[in-house]
Amino acid sequence: MKRFISFLFLLHSIFGFSQKTESSILDKEQIKQRELKNLSDFPIYRAYEYQDKGGVFELVLCENQTNKKDTLNTKIQAICGMNDHGGFLEKWRINDLLEDYEPKETNIWFWTKYCSIKDIDGDGYIEPVIVYGTRNENDEIRRVKIITVYKNKKYVIRAVECVLDYCRSFKKDQNWNLLPQKVKTYVDNLVLKLRKEQYLILEDG
Repeated sequence: MKRFISFLFLLHSIFGFSQKTESSILDKEQIKQRELKNLSDFPIYRAYEYQDKGGVFELVLCENQTNKKDTLNTKIQAICGMNDHGGFLEKWRINDLLEDYEPKETNIWFWTKYCSIKDIDGDGYIEPVIVYGTRNENDEIRRVKIITVYKNKKYVIRAVECVLDYCRSFKKDQNWNLLPQKVKTYVDNLVLKLRKEQYLILEDG
């Protein structure tokens, strides 16, 4: 009997506390089926669905595309919500727009190549990492933001690129150290990747 109880405890340890997490990019038909276009006034650039211990979630990345010929955006919006009996319960959102600066910012966009929707620290919950940037009229990257969402709270890195020290900055939120070490290490490695692949400085002046 004791062996049987020990076996049940082992099964519970293996399966009871583990949780499979999944994520996928939704195509146009899936976006239509889930009626996700109603979530924002902006066109959906990319939509994800993911599942973890908290439930099933939809995440839409929207860009307003004011100049469709040049696909330039002046505003972006990310909205994450949970499937709730056929409805949509919003959990968090991100809004941003071009800043008034010289040289003038002309485009803001989601950098989906560097975004991730996965369970980074293995706790059964997915930690979305959203990356977006801006370009100025000289076609130079000016701002980069990396937003990590952990338990529905946002932890942000804000960077401004500039060849001169006085106008360059790289700041992490004051609450940054509240993130699990695995998540911080993942984002720090992402910063290194952005520096290498996009030839960015991403350092304080």
